[in-house]
Amino acid sequence: MEISLIQLSSPDTESQAQRIDRAESLIRAQDGADLIVLPELWSAGYFHFDEYPDLAEDLHGPTVAMCSAVARELETHVHLGSIVERTDSGALRNTSLLLGPDGAIVHRYSKIHVFGYQSLEAELLTPGDSLPVAVTPFGTVAGITCYDLRFPGLWSELSTRGAGIVVVPAAWPAARREHWRLLTSARAVEHQMFVLACNAAGVQEGVELGGTSRVVDPAGRLLAEAGPQEEILRVTIDPSQVDTVRREFPVITDRLADYASLNH
Repeated sequence: MEISLIQLSSPDTESQAQRIDRAESLIRAQDGADLIVLPELWSAGYFHFDEYPDLAEDLHGPTVAMCSAVARELETHVHLGSIVERTDSGALRNTSLLLGPDGAIVHRYSKIHVFGYQSLEAELLTPGDSLPVAVTPFGTVAGITCYDLRFPGLWSELSTRGAGIVVVPAAWPAARREHWRLLTSARAVEHQMFVLACNAAGVQEGVELGGTSRVVDPAGRLLAEAGPQEEILRVTIDPSQVDTVRREFPVITDRLADYASLNH
């Protein structure tokens, strides 16, 4: 299975329309990949908080429409990272989407742990309330977003629900880059999954993003890591490795269902 992670920047001087056009060219250049992944809120720019209301879109908006059309033309899966979604109720959410080769939505997830530290995300966006997984030709896939990396209970539930590949779009700052490296590796080892972590690059509103997109296999081996600037990682993985690792070293089956019930 061929994967492309597009580690994109979202400079302040670039409009959303310009960024979507530029991203389209980068996605099209990945013809032949089975899965193409982009970062968190790349079309809006994560740190462009003042623009969230104006750049929010529904599931037929410009970011989704472009990615859906390219997925159809390339006959591949595209994980578009995430968008500022305006729901039918008018609420704003940080929503990630996996699109299939027919352009249809295969997986939809709204970020559960919205971020509040030196960020307005928690003030502006409504947390998600569901944790779906999707069966695809290359295995059971889930997606979480950036800050969700820090919550092992969420990941434990994903593995319980059968996820073997987890896509992590992010806008993780350079200041905490070592946490990013540590947590992406730890989650892969703990839950014996492929972690496909696609981070943003560049500077937004004075904040330097960390880049360093990574692919970690179910045994915890780092298969690829990007540098700090815009870059595309093209990696080959074997999805059957998930079952092999879990069978040979049965951490998940040895895990208790309820640790809270243990005696104090």
